[in-house]
Amino acid sequence: MSKPVILTGIRANNDLTIGNYFGAILPIIDMAKTRSDEFQINLFIPDLHSFTTPIDHSQLFDQILHNARLFVAAGLPLDNPSIYMYRQSFVPAHSELTWILDCFTGFGEMNRMVEFKDKSAKIGDDRVSVGLFNYPVLMAADILLYQAQYVPVGDDQRQHLEFARDIAGRFNNQLGDTFTVPEPVQGQHAFFGKDQGLRIKDLIDPTKKMSKSDDSARGVIFLGDDPAVAAKKVMGATTDDLAYIRFDPQNQPGISNLLQILALLQGRTVEEASADFEGQTSYGDFKAVVASEVEKFLTEFQTRLANVDQSVIMEKLEQSERDMNGTANATLLRAQQAVGLRQKD
Repeated sequence: MSKPVILTGIRANNDLTIGNYFGAILPIIDMAKTRSDEFQINLFIPDLHSFTTPIDHSQLFDQILHNARLFVAAGLPLDNPSIYMYRQSFVPAHSELTWILDCFTGFGEMNRMVEFKDKSAKIGDDRVSVGLFNYPVLMAADILLYQAQYVPVGDDQRQHLEFARDIAGRFNNQLGDTFTVPEPVQGQHAFFGKDQGLRIKDLIDPTKKMSKSDDSARGVIFLGDDPAVAAKKVMGATTDDLAYIRFDPQNQPGISNLLQILALLQGRTVEEASADFEGQTSYGDFKAVVASEVEKFLTEFQTRLANVDQSVIMEKLEQSERDMNGTANATLLRAQQAVGLRQKD
């Protein structure tokens, strides 16, 4: 690799939401476009991570390809030679390096992971998998195989990034320099900007983020929703009884969430969107404007999505996977030599 590496990805299970679109997909694409002159962009689909929690396995393969199409429909330039898009499971070194790193990882380290505690509490003890417990090690392998220096992470992944740094440093100190240690969280924020991970809130419960794994989906706008159905979800969004339209997340979380959605859809600031409704007290009229914008956005996006050429995506995936196997296998060999599985040169 002639350029330093930025690595990023989004899990492939479930349809993505407009929160994922504005908070992750568009920022990833913008980063890829603006940084690709100086950096190699590894945009991978973490399909092995997709079933650390229960899913419908019969849908996974199609969902992986669907998520690739979503990025293309959102504007990812597949013809950029510095941007690689690949499926994690098509690079077997991810799995083998994970096992090696497992043997340098303490049970206590994994047991302290906050996200594991949160997710396992929701799933129930009888359905919690070792994969969910262990997936920070796989995430570390995802990063370390490509000597990635920069990895944009949200707050829920901060602990996992620090673990990747810890395990890389531990391995290097014990067995010799093998891995690039990624930048710490504060270094990531300095590089990408502190305001990572914009979170659109749930329409029904605007105190929590809009999640693609929400069971009811009543408060979630999926990118695959029928546009008219999505508009109805907006009309049913939770508001308040203050009869005042302003951006005040603490006192008016529902109204503020709708204003943020409107601003994103219109490409304006929240302040500009709020100014259009100054003095208005009808939440119904306000919701109707937001609903119309959501319906328009989904209609246009789904048209672009339907026109994405699947053969072009497959060509990009397969070429990237050939290239990434070469890079990953070279790193894996150094790790294998370090632990004594392969003879050193």
